[in-house]
Parts: sequence; structure tokens; C-alpha cells
Amino acid sequence: MTHVSERSAGSNGAEGGDRQPWTAGAVRGPRKRSATYAAAGVSIDAGDRAVELLKSKVKKTTRPEVMGDLGGFSGLFRLNTAKYSSPILASSTDGVGTKLVIAQQLDIHDTIGIDLVAMVVDDLVACGAEPLFLLDYIACGEVVPDKIAEIGAGIADGCRYAGCALLGGETAEHPGVLRPDEYDVSATGVGVVEESEILGKERVELGDAVIAMRSSGLHSNGYSLVRHVLLGAGRMRLDTVVDDFGTSRTLGEELLTPTKIYAKDCLGLIEETDVRAFSHVTGGGIPGNLNRVLPGTMDAVVDRSTWRPQPIFDLIQAKGRIEDTEMEATFNMGVGMFAIVSSDDADRAMAYLAGRGVEAWQVGEVVEGAGEVQMMGSYTRG
Repeated sequence: MTHVSERSAGSNGAEGGDRQPWTAGAVRGPRKRSATYAAAGVSIDAGDRAVELLKSKVKKTTRPEVMGDLGGFSGLFRLNTAKYSSPILASSTDGVGTKLVIAQQLDIHDTIGIDLVAMVVDDLVACGAEPLFLLDYIACGEVVPDKIAEIGAGIADGCRYAGCALLGGETAEHPGVLRPDEYDVSATGVGVVEESEILGKERVELGDAVIAMRSSGLHSNGYSLVRHVLLGAGRMRLDTVVDDFGTSRTLGEELLTPTKIYAKDCLGLIEETDVRAFSHVTGGGIPGNLNRVLPGTMDAVVDRSTWRPQPIFDLIQAKGRIEDTEMEATFNMGVGMFAIVSSDDADRAMAYLAGRGVEAWQVGEVVEGAGEVQMMGSYTRG
């Protein structure tokens, strides 16, 4: 390629002499070092190393339908349509909110991916869909291969727990937008369900039993409020040992507890019992999520006295002097998933879940109403 430059004085000594084309052989003074993508803060090599570190973990999530390997422009998945009369694809996108801040402060990055998968696949299974595959997105201030590999390993673990493939993803380096130690994650999942077997409010009937499944803790919602009342106004440290949490368990460990993934439990429950609907308890708490699967002519009665929320909820409420209604509108209060099942199958449902190691109990039933959740009684304490 030939570049054109303007000479300040021609070789004939005339000011503003003829312009001559620049060539590689032209004599020039010292040149400034050329700019590079790496100098601007983006390292392609570091990204490639991170992918290499992840490959073995990703391979463990594969399914027979996955085609090809990492590195393509898109992930390919061969859907076996012969299994279905009328297959319907379901999709969900989510992140993990400011729980990321806790992971970054503790410099522990191998569990946040489990949270990410849980938030996506348990939304998919709520309509009865089997999660098929997931695509992740990691944005960071600087690609540190070992850290990205830790995050990705958690995502891969979550996919294994859910039975879906980690089909691909993207790691984006954003210097000047995020600090070198900062990152954010999101993911999109795709599932499939037979059209005639889609779960939801249309299936719910009067007298159905409402079954609760125990959460592992806060899961991935409400962390802005948690950080405000505990780490801000409450002046607690993440390395503080809290006796109510158990032997030598710190606040940081409790806050970083991975979100429970219910996908396989719920899919199995569909096979074993007459499930009408699932409600994944995330932002909005119990009343803000259970009402999403209620017909406009029915209410769900939830008896608080049937369970005790984990101690972390008591700590947050006490430190922040938070009203009961605000707690229930923000946190899961110890329930991560609800199943609405035929009343005839309530005992069978609880027995099945217990057999899978899921703590479950009946919290109430479906009654006549207006599509609302009736929270009754008081939580068990002590």
C-alpha cells in the first residue's frame, strides 16, 4: 500500500515543493510506536487462553444433539423433532444482579456461574420445558484467563446440574468501562416442551395443593438491599463469623451460597405426578411470583407457619428494620420454587422430592379468589 504525505520542503529547496508518494524505502526520522488492540486494553491472546482453560469443562456438558465443537461462529444443536407431536421452544435470559459484588470482594468466582444457570433454567422449567442449551456472556474490565476460567467452570457445573449443554458464549473485554477487577455475566437458555403439556395458570384448578421447595438461601435476588443493610449501614464484614449460620460459617460464605437448581427435580415431578404449574421465586418474592401462575378467579393460600426461613433472612430484617411486606416482596424467604399439583398427588409429590433430596412441604391450596396470594399466619421461629 502507498501512503501520501506532504513534504515541508522539497529536495529542490523550494518551499511547498511537489508532493511525492511515500515509499517504504524513503528516509524518515524516528517513528512513534504503532497502536495495538492490546495497548488499548484488549488482549485477544488472553481471551484465547481463557477458552482453552474452559474446553474440558464445557465438554462435560455436551448432549447427543450438540454438533461441532467450541470455536465456531454459532453453536449448533440438532433438535430431535420426532420425539414431539408439536414441539414448542422456550427461551429465557437473566443475570445474577449485584451478588457479583460479593464474589468480586471475596475473590471467589467459581460459584457465580451456578447462580447464573439457575436463574435461567428454572425459568424455563416453570412452563414444563426441558432446558436444552445455554449461551453465556461475560463482560469484564480485563481478561484474566484463570479468573474467566473459574467463572466459566461454574457455568459449566450449573449446566451439568440442569442437564443442558453449554453451547457457546462470549467474553468481552471493556477497558475504560469496567475496572480491571470488575465483570458482569448473563446467559440465555433455550428449552423445549410439547405444546399440549405446557404448564401454567390455564391448568390450575380449585383445591389444588401448593407445594414449596426449600431454597439454599438468598439465591440471587435482593443483594442491593442486603449490601445496604449489612455491609453499609450495618457495618458488617464479609469475614464475620455468624453463629446462627453454623460452625465457623462467615457472612461472606452465606451470601455466596449457590442458587439451588430445580430443573431435573421439576422435570421428574412432571413425570411422576399431575403438575399444574411451577412458580420460580425470584425478584418480587413469594407473592410477586406465585400470582403469575394463578387464574384471575383463584387465589393461593400460603401458610407461613409451615416453615422457618433461614437465619440470613432474620439477620437482614433485624439489621435493616425491614417491614414484613418488604421482606416478602424482595426475598424468597426460604422457598425457591413452588409446584401446584392435583390434591390427590400432594403426598406423592412430596415423597418424590424427598427421594431426590429436596426438602418440600405443602404450604396451602388453591381457593376461589382474584388471582392473588393470601399470606397467612406467622413464620416458625427458634
